[in-house]
Amino acid sequence: MTQVETTPPPAKAPVLRPADAATLIILDRKAKKPKVLMGKRHAGHKFMPGKYVFPGGRIEAEDRAMPVAGALHPRAEQALMARVTKPSLQRCRTLALAAIRETFEETGLLLGSKDYGSPESTPKGAWESFGEHGVFPDLEGLQLIGRAITPPRQIKRFDTRFFAIDRSAVADQVDGVVGPDSELVDLVWVSFAEARDLDLHHITDAVLTDLESRIASGFIHELPVPFYHQVRGRFVRELL
Repeated sequence: MTQVETTPPPAKAPVLRPADAATLIILDRKAKKPKVLMGKRHAGHKFMPGKYVFPGGRIEAEDRAMPVAGALHPRAEQALMARVTKPSLQRCRTLALAAIRETFEETGLLLGSKDYGSPESTPKGAWESFGEHGVFPDLEGLQLIGRAITPPRQIKRFDTRFFAIDRSAVADQVDGVVGPDSELVDLVWVSFAEARDLDLHHITDAVLTDLESRIASGFIHELPVPFYHQVRGRFVRELL
C-alpha cells in the first residue's frame, strides 16, 4: 500500500457518499509514442474547472438498459467487484456503458461496432444516437486500468473506474460537441510527456503514470489494477 500526497479538504465541508462513475481513456498506439485523448473542462465547472481530464461521469439509469455487443474481460469483472458493498455483474456492465456514453456526450465519439447493424431499441437520451448511427457499444475492447475515490469533504465525490480502449474502437463521430459553451471546451491527442505539461489533477497524473507502466508491461488484462482511496486520513494506492 503506497501513500499518495493530496490536498487537505476544508475542515467543515460535509462528508458526501461517493457516486459511482466511470472514465474512458482512448489510446492511440499506432505511432512509436502512444497518445491519449484529453479534454479541457469548462472554467465554469465547480469540480476541477479548467483541468484537462479524460471523458467520463456518473452512472445514469439508462445505462442499465442499453444493449451491448461483447462482454467485459473476466479480470476486469473481478477487479470491478472487489472492495464494493454489493458486487454484481450488472453493475460492472453498467459502469462500462457509463464510460462509453459519457465519452460520446463529451466528445461526440461513438465507441463500438457497426458489424451488427443498429440496436433494435435504445433508452432515451444519448443512447438514441448509437441507434441512429448503427453503433452497438462493445465492451470486449475495454480494459480496466484503475479506480479512485474522491477524498471526504470535497464539494463532489465519485467512486471512479478508469477504463482504456484502443482508438480503433471509435465507430463514428458527431461533430460540434466540443466548444466554448460545452462541458469540454477543447480536445487534444497528446503523448504522455505532452499530457504532463497540461493542467492536470493529481489523480489524472497518477493514472497516466499507471497507464504508461501498463503499456510497458504489455497492456494485458491480467495486470494489477491500482485503487486510490483514503485510509485513516491518508490517501493510499492499493492493487486490486
